[in-house]
Amino acid sequence: MRYSAGFLMSFSYKKSGVDIDKADQLVDFIQKRAPAIGGFSGLFDLKLDGPGPYQLVASTDGVGTKLKIAFEMNRHHTVGIDLVAMCVNDLITCGSKPLFFLDYYATGRLNLQKSKKILSGILEGCRQGKMALLGGETAEMPGFYQDGEYDLAGFSVGIVAKKNLIDGKKIAPGDVILGLPSSGVHSNGFSLVRSVFKGSLLKKYASKLLTPTRIYVSDIEKLTRGLKKRRHQILGLAHITGGGLIENVPRILPPQCRAFFDRRLWRVPEIFREIQRRGNVSDSDMWRTFNMGIGMVVILRSKAALEALKILPGSLIIGEIRKGMSGAEIL
Repeated sequence: MRYSAGFLMSFSYKKSGVDIDKADQLVDFIQKRAPAIGGFSGLFDLKLDGPGPYQLVASTDGVGTKLKIAFEMNRHHTVGIDLVAMCVNDLITCGSKPLFFLDYYATGRLNLQKSKKILSGILEGCRQGKMALLGGETAEMPGFYQDGEYDLAGFSVGIVAKKNLIDGKKIAPGDVILGLPSSGVHSNGFSLVRSVFKGSLLKKYASKLLTPTRIYVSDIEKLTRGLKKRRHQILGLAHITGGGLIENVPRILPPQCRAFFDRRLWRVPEIFREIQRRGNVSDSDMWRTFNMGIGMVVILRSKAALEALKILPGSLIIGEIRKGMSGAEIL
């Protein structure tokens, strides 16, 4: 059977929805700001100052449904910071030094202007996290994502000398819990947030809700150096993400140790009060969903805690470790 040429449809990758030229422009943009990127894999120069042995440390995470608010508000310059923060804040809880980061960015159709904002946020997150953006993947997948939407995933790698490993094994009853304030909601609980804030209400609170997750790398470095000079050490670190203080802190506690938090010792940010009030959310749901104003927990001996308050202005004593069944309570 023969067909007239007039009835033949011409296909191309670009007509199918994938614009390689535009993707190349995005790669060029990234390479100018992160020179390590370019090959099929990234190489990182490992410079070791002290005696080994060492352990490499890795963590991976995403931004979650906070992205939905970024889509709705058409604000994309901070979610890259969130991406890095969710990974690197986990990474440093064992005492590691961040080395490098990789990202995965997937969208239905590449928008160069929007993509540059996202990648600029990732680069800013890497700057705050003191690590190199070593590589990544930009995937354009027509028909897979709704128009204007995308997803992000991140992968971070660090290193720690075994003698400097922070694993919580030395935590004991009588130790003090220090809290480092969060910058807001961070990047957890947004399925609940989006159920509460809609339409004009979402627009009203968008700036607060899209405040990027605080990155604690510099704080923990400063604290570690300061305590070492005074012959003190960090006994445990917990990044407060989904599950809040109730579920994250017990992950680093040894048997027969229980964490007690006194909610009177810090002010819960107003944004959490608004979520609870407008959504009629129970206390138990709030404390098991959100960070409630504390983004990182440090566990120390009592003398070290007093020094830590001087080293990190803004940090707060928020509770203590007592003997008991493993777990946590809010008093």
